Amino acid sequence: METYQDRLRALTEALRKTAGEPVRLGKDTSNLFRRRDAERGGSLNVRNMHNVLAVDADAGWVEVEGMTPYERLLDATLRHGCMPAVVPQLKSITIGGAVSGIGIESSSFRYGLPHETVIEMDVLLGHGEVLACTATNEHRDLFLAMPNSYGTLGYITRLKVATITVKPFVELTHIAVKDPREYFATIETWCESDVDFVDGVVFDEGEHYVTIGRFVERAPYCSDYTYHDIYYRSIRERTVDYLTVRDYIWRWDTDWFWCSKTLFAQNPLVRRMLGKKRLNSTFYTKVMRYNSRWGITRKLNRLFGKQPESVIQDVDIPIENASAFLEFFQSEIGIQPVWICPIGHHRPELEYALYPLDTDRLFVNFGFWDSVPNHQGFPDGHFNRLIEEKVKQLGGIKSLYSDVYYAEEEFWRLYNGTAYQILKARYDPHDRLRNLYEKCVARHAPSAD
Repeated sequence: METYQDRLRALTEALRKTAGEPVRLGKDTSNLFRRRDAERGGSLNVRNMHNVLAVDADAGWVEVEGMTPYERLLDATLRHGCMPAVVPQLKSITIGGAVSGIGIESSSFRYGLPHETVIEMDVLLGHGEVLACTATNEHRDLFLAMPNSYGTLGYITRLKVATITVKPFVELTHIAVKDPREYFATIETWCESDVDFVDGVVFDEGEHYVTIGRFVERAPYCSDYTYHDIYYRSIRERTVDYLTVRDYIWRWDTDWFWCSKTLFAQNPLVRRMLGKKRLNSTFYTKVMRYNSRWGITRKLNRLFGKQPESVIQDVDIPIENASAFLEFFQSEIGIQPVWICPIGHHRPELEYALYPLDTDRLFVNFGFWDSVPNHQGFPDGHFNRLIEEKVKQLGGIKSLYSDVYYAEEEFWRLYNGTAYQILKARYDPHDRLRNLYEKCVARHAPSAD
């Protein structure tokens, strides 16, 4: 049977055959939510690097290839009574993507972001060399710089990550809190407790919910949010709920949180027409890519004289400033609902170069994914720029998976450009992989004048 080393050898040989050309990954899925122009260079086929290699539940780790979707990874570990310590909320996300980008979930208050659970990784460099990286070996600098590098320093081909023991069910408790300051104080209190999961939803001003989850051996019933019923609606309707572990992990996937409404998939008739198998993030992202490629939404907006601005972002704010950000967001942006997820630090002794979070503080992730009407005719990116400025003022940081509008000098100041350039010169001296600013921002870069 073909092994990881066989697949890796074929991959490095394919890369070396394109020597001298820029290179990018050839894959079937992507959770980048920014419109991408045609990329220069050849495509490196990594589609078969999607295998779970080994699980050791007693030792608390799983070894897996970088292009493995979390759905496949979770199923493999659950058979051993464990799961990755942090599983991002969408089935279509790959583990390599969550580490070289930024992932998060409701166990992040305890275990941090997915990259904080990595024990070791193999990184394929642009010239074909593969480096084994850990937090203590000679490639420590690359290990700590892979998060938020988006494949511009190298591609992750294998990871060994921490797992946690699970029980069969998760008991959920939804707690309503009216005052925003009290809300974030409640989140902080639960983060200091012995629960297993903490996240929340803000539906409107004065309507905030904290959801805590606990592993349990038995459940009096199990709800099903994989077809007819919609999970986020249940938060308002129930105080206590029970899900299987697998259904809890994928509770947001069926309706892409609540974004399936943009495809009318929350309409009961449309829901039945789509069928259970199409109600998932994999299907929705394919529709999104098709729409982006053909510009259907843009054409309809022009036809009807609309100028909405896409505001799809995740931002991380120190918890002491979270209520100030929420007040700004509700006043200036107005998207509802908003997902709330606290972030702690699993390995506070490590400093990740390109996504610097103060390890002495609890952060709160705000996730919001919609469009904002632009009745005033503001220039492109107006609302996104407001958010970026507020995040900076409040000592936060934003993920780069969607549109970014920072000027280049400011971008490098926020994302440690000095360290990045040193790493780029060491690990990609011939610029076979794209520059981080070029990949994430350049299309929106401010003009020189």
